[in-house]
Amino acid sequence: MPGSAGPEARFPGCDQIGAAGAVMKEADSSLLETRGIIKEYRRRRVVDQVSLQVRSGKVVGLLGPNGAGKTTTFYSIVGFVRPDGGNIYLDGEDITSLPIHKRARKGITYLAQEPSIFKKLTVEENIRIVLEPLGLAKNEISNRIEELMVELKIEHLADNKGHALSGGERRRVEIMRALATRPRFILLDEPFAGVDPLSLADLQQIIRDLKKKGLGILISDHNVRETLQVCDFAYIMSNGQILTSGVAEDIIESEVARKMYLGANFTM
Repeated sequence: MPGSAGPEARFPGCDQIGAAGAVMKEADSSLLETRGIIKEYRRRRVVDQVSLQVRSGKVVGLLGPNGAGKTTTFYSIVGFVRPDGGNIYLDGEDITSLPIHKRARKGITYLAQEPSIFKKLTVEENIRIVLEPLGLAKNEISNRIEELMVELKIEHLADNKGHALSGGERRRVEIMRALATRPRFILLDEPFAGVDPLSLADLQQIIRDLKKKGLGILISDHNVRETLQVCDFAYIMSNGQILTSGVAEDIIESEVARKMYLGANFTM
């Protein structure tokens, strides 16, 4: 099948930078993958034999037109829906039947396109409400909140209410909430939507920084150019299937990708 090769096909044995600056070899990295997943609604197959891979310390794009099956693929990985066929694996363990909360405990988190912060709470309260159910000590919660705010450069927004944030600021807080539980993989659904150009560049840098810290990142976004700029590898979906895959240069030069999605005049 076109596009069946995963990121490792173009990056064999590559080294990855860990959170403390240590180098993680391929053998030590985590792997999240789908193998031939299928999902049907009312006899319509919206995801058809989709296989993809995301390794820790890599950014992978899942791109395609509306209705391609990207969101359903995301939902299948996170556990919102269960595929009718195929399997989902984390480091070789079949997690297809695991509920959402157990996948989260294993380090898989999801950031939806829709606003997810509490508008009447401050930024700090928005993070605290995620951490408190984990049973952490109060000082550990405070320390983790401070670390995340520094990392995402939003210390100055700590006391701001959610409703007062700009689109870019809101997205940063949402990413911070997703990172609060220290996941290994994060799925970002339209992270650049509704964000101004300056904030978009900041979000791109945040994604690069998370990659350096060893997170595996899967992105779906209609801002194709900006998404490919941060991706190590990308898959193009249409009508529920993977049409092609490769590094950004491969995607841009692909006749199939241009015909079905990018357009003949697309450039970086």
